[in-house]
Amino acid sequence: MKATAIPLSRPQLPPRSRLVAHLSDLAALMKPRVMALAVFTALVGLMSAPSHPAPLLASVTMLAIAAGAGAAGVLNMWYDADIDTVMTRTAMRPIPRGKISRFAALVFGLALGGFAAVVLALVTNLTAAALLACTILFYIVVYTAWLKRATPQNIVIGGAAGALPPVIGWAAATGEIGLESLTLFLIIFLWTPPHFWALALNRTDDYARVGVPMLPVVAGKAATTRQILIYSGLLVLASELPWVLGFVGTVYGAIAAICGALFLLLALQLSRSTGTDRRAAHRLFVFSISYLFVLFAALLVDHGSGAFSPMRSSRGGYTVGSVHAELLPGAVRSAHSFVNLSTGEV
Repeated sequence: MKATAIPLSRPQLPPRSRLVAHLSDLAALMKPRVMALAVFTALVGLMSAPSHPAPLLASVTMLAIAAGAGAAGVLNMWYDADIDTVMTRTAMRPIPRGKISRFAALVFGLALGGFAAVVLALVTNLTAAALLACTILFYIVVYTAWLKRATPQNIVIGGAAGALPPVIGWAAATGEIGLESLTLFLIIFLWTPPHFWALALNRTDDYARVGVPMLPVVAGKAATTRQILIYSGLLVLASELPWVLGFVGTVYGAIAAICGALFLLLALQLSRSTGTDRRAAHRLFVFSISYLFVLFAALLVDHGSGAFSPMRSSRGGYTVGSVHAELLPGAVRSAHSFVNLSTGEV
């Protein structure tokens, strides 16, 4: 007797469950925890400015910046889908798993980015909208499509995109680029290389397999840890600029000094660690996330209780203090999200 194979169909999820799963995959494309970092630092930039939009407009502003950051993440995953499939760190992203097609990701990213820039232009000003659009383009075209696979300095130059959110927040509030927002830009710009190189030190095989010339792959551990130490020293100096220039008080200055000393200590430990010790790099990577959160939270608290608090908004009758009260819970949630960054998202 001949046996007949009976094909079995895959169990189908209910329509509601499929929709939830699809939305979850779309959210994962936006790199939500990395997006939270951009939102939090942009919020600090906005709330550090001498004038603010009304609370409702400020909330819409932050949603637009969040959408722009999410669009950058989506387009990054669209372009990098070929190497994400091969790398262990990124193989479980939605596109490599076949949950979202590359074309759908491209359309979603472009639509989201365009929507974010238009909304920001409508609720704030063209300066902020142009900065947001340029940030997305720089991250995708200059960093992702060009530098990432071309030079070991990819993170250094490409880090400018990740450092721009506080400048965008400041511009959204004032319509211009202020000196204080540029000091925040400099802090994040100098923070980026030691943060990502500490991660890359423990992911060298992954990057080498797909031909991405991260500094540890091209120059080795000794040269990388030396560069980490140099950038860490520059970061510590830059972190004191808001206090030196009189933008914040001594509380922030003291917090920055303490956190900077810890950062330098971990960078020094990494430079002295053996080639087989992976813990030193991981410790620095994890601490670097908390470091940036504490630094920007100190800036936020300093401005919330300092000289800017009684100023009146240039739009409407709202005081700066009321904007702080409206947006601070969201700032805490955003900060908590990026403190829990996973290596699969960065």
